[in-house]
Amino acid sequence: MGATLSSPSREGRTTVSLPLDGILVADFSRVLAGPLAAATLGDLGAHVVKVERPGGGDDTRAWGPPFAADGTAAYFDSANRGKRGIALDLADPDDAAAARELARRADVLIENFRPGALAKYGLDHDSSLAANPGLIYCSISGFGSGGGAHLPGYDFVVQAVGGLMSITGEPHGEPLKAGVALVDVLTAKDATTAVLAALRHRDRSGRGQLVEVNLLSSLLASLVNQASGYLATGRSPGRMGNRHPSIAPYETLACRDGLLAVAVGNDRQFRALAEALAAPELADDPRFVRNRDRVRHRDELAAALEERLAGDTARGWTERLTAASVPCGPVNDLGDAVELARQLGLDPVVEVGEGRVPQMRSPLRLSATGVAEPSAPPRLDEHGEALRAWLGGPPEAPLP
Repeated sequence: MGATLSSPSREGRTTVSLPLDGILVADFSRVLAGPLAAATLGDLGAHVVKVERPGGGDDTRAWGPPFAADGTAAYFDSANRGKRGIALDLADPDDAAAARELARRADVLIENFRPGALAKYGLDHDSSLAANPGLIYCSISGFGSGGGAHLPGYDFVVQAVGGLMSITGEPHGEPLKAGVALVDVLTAKDATTAVLAALRHRDRSGRGQLVEVNLLSSLLASLVNQASGYLATGRSPGRMGNRHPSIAPYETLACRDGLLAVAVGNDRQFRALAEALAAPELADDPRFVRNRDRVRHRDELAAALEERLAGDTARGWTERLTAASVPCGPVNDLGDAVELARQLGLDPVVEVGEGRVPQMRSPLRLSATGVAEPSAPPRLDEHGEALRAWLGGPPEAPLP
């Protein structure tokens, strides 16, 4: 299995044993899906060593603006908290040997090279598992290791070819991508889940295994009700703007000063909405009595609701409808959203060091163990000297 690691690391921050204390993750991945999965394992207490190419490092180090005051790219920082960093040139025999030694000591290896590209360095899954039978080798690709192995996996392209853009946007507008690299994020979560399951299997069997996830499969699985609707009918769904294909009203509606998101999931909530709008007759209108009726007459319903909503602001209606147990809220910008999380006591932002850009806090909450307070994302090769010395020494030595 992996190297023996001393658990009270993270510069004295850890006061209780974290779930993945003692687990070493070798992060050979770049951009977002792989690095974010590795960072999440780090949140759970794993020791993560990020391997980058010398000179430029991870592609996202150059993805900006925005850049922080110290010149680091905000994009890179978003997925690389809590890691140690080393730069290795895999074409250099000595650096390749150090990389193989890291894989031999690791409990988990994450990579998103094009399938087969690491074989010439002895870092493919067959070679790595032969040298380290307890290794969990997580390979992330765009389209799998079969017929799509040659295709580059970029989130935007996968959103396009995977159908997400076809259901995103206004009905008569062009297809739109999500406002963040959502497929990468979903794939990172799938990779993390699979790695944790593989570690549990290793606890029982002592054996590692190959874990494969790909962006296209993660996207298709995440389309849930839309995909199920296609499988049930044979018809591909289309774009509906902010409306829901199966529920009404479940959309944004115009108020006096802007839009209000209303998510009425059942007939009881609709009656509560009608009463809060001082229009109880809407709940008895044959067009709107049941959800299936409201879906069929959604245009007339939206017009009737907006006529009443014009009497107050989005935030005013949020207060009144929330008091009536109607799910709703204003359309916030990101700053508003962070402030809302603060007001709700969710503590969404964590500091990672003086002069460094704060990070969004891990969304995970574990009552017995907690999660790690992350350190700042590493500078390129920041821990390289110490890690090279460790890799050249006895495996039982603690990770620096």
